[in-house]
Amino acid sequence: HVQLVESGGELVQVGGSLRLSCAASGRTISSYTMGWFRQAPGKEREFVAGISWSDGSTNYADSVKGRFTISRDNAKNTVYLQMNSLKPEDTAVYYCAAGIGGSYIFKINVRSWGQGTQVTVSS
Repeated sequence: HVQLVESGGELVQVGGSLRLSCAASGRTISSYTMGWFRQAPGKEREFVAGISWSDGSTNYADSVKGRFTISRDNAKNTVYLQMNSLKPEDTAVYYCAAGIGGSYIFKINVRSWGQGTQVTVSS
């Protein structure tokens, strides 16, 4: 399986922006659907965004549509999540995931997880 390492999480003010990166190693990500999940304290891990390996189509959770953008650079084996207009409810640990299937990734279809990066949005 591919190994994933996230970076870019930090403390940010409400309305601010962050870009998360997910560097892959051990295997190319070009044949995986790549995505981001997040988990807030006391809550289940939830899908945030995904990008298909085949046609680059994207999918987003309703809560982040219009604010977050997922992209991938297969040549660099890296996936990004640009997060704008951040809200306190975006506070969570963000996990990169490599999966199979379409641009919406079901947790059961995830083949590799990163270790997570903390995003905290302060009001």
